Amino acid sequence: MKLAIYGRVYKKEYQKQLQNLFDFLHQNEIIFLVEESFLIQCKQAEIKIKETNSFDSYDILKQSEVDYMISIGGDGTMLDCLTYIRDLQIPVLGINSGRLGFLASVSMDESKKALENLIKGHFQVDSRSVLQLESNQPLFGGVKYALNDFVIHKKDSSSMIIIHSYINGEFLNSYWSDGLIISTPTGSTGYSLSCGGPILYPTSSSFAITPVAPHNLNVRPIIVSDQNVLSFEIEGRATSYLVSLDSRSETINSSTQLAVRKADFQFHLIRFNEENYLNTLRKKLMWGVDNRNA
Repeated sequence: MKLAIYGRVYKKEYQKQLQNLFDFLHQNEIIFLVEESFLIQCKQAEIKIKETNSFDSYDILKQSEVDYMISIGGDGTMLDCLTYIRDLQIPVLGINSGRLGFLASVSMDESKKALENLIKGHFQVDSRSVLQLESNQPLFGGVKYALNDFVIHKKDSSSMIIIHSYINGEFLNSYWSDGLIISTPTGSTGYSLSCGGPILYPTSSSFAITPVAPHNLNVRPIIVSDQNVLSFEIEGRATSYLVSLDSRSETINSSTQLAVRKADFQFHLIRFNEENYLNTLRKKLMWGVDNRNA
C-alpha cells in the first residue's frame, strides 16, 4: 500500500495526533509521500518523520502509483486534493482538523482507527461527480475542475451584473444579480445552500443553478440534468468579473466565453461502514435539534 498525504496548514493543537499518525505509518511499514509544503511545515514543527518522498504535482502522483490519499484539514483541503488527483481515480480519506467537515468526517482523534480500517479494507468508496469548465481563454492553469461549484461573481461591491445563461445553446435566463452558482450535488450543501439553493442527493446526476442576490425576486434556483452543457455570457458596468472553481478564483472580462459540463471522471471519497450521507446531513445541519424530538 502506498499513500499520499496532503495538508494545507500545520496546526500546533494537533501535533500529538499528527505525530501518532506518522508513527503508525512507520510502524506498519506503509510507504507514503507528503505534499512538499506540508512536509516542510511538519519538519519545522519538529514532527518526527523518517526520510520520505514528497509530491507537489499531478505528474508526480501519477508516476508514484499511489493507492490512497489522506487529506488532513477541512473540506477546503479535500477540495484541493482534486487539483492533484484529477483523473487518477485515487480514493481520498478526509481527516478533519478544520471546522464543519461535510467531506472530511474523520476526527484527528479517530485517525489511527481510520488507518487501521483502511489497511483491513473495512471501508466503502462513494463516487462524486466533478464539474469541468471550458473557456476561450486560459484559466486556472489548465486545471479546470471543481468538486463543489463553479461561480460567476461581480468583482466590485457596486452594481450588479447580468449573466446570460444557456442550456445546450438554448436561452435559459438573463440573471440580474451579484452572481450565479453552478453546483454539483456535493457542493449543494455549500455556497449554493447559503444562497437559498436546494440540497441534492449525491447520486442525483444534477446541477443546481442558484443566483446570488437576484434583483428579480421571482427568480429561483433550478435543477437540471448534468448531461447538459451550460454556457454563459456576462455584461455589466464593470470591466472585470470573478469566476471560481471551488476555492480557486480568476479575473475575467466580458469577452471570456464560459461553459460547464460534467467531467468524464469522478472523485472518490472513502467512508467507513458506520457513516452515511444522511447521518452526516442531519448532524452537520443540526436537523432534529428540536425540543419536540427530546
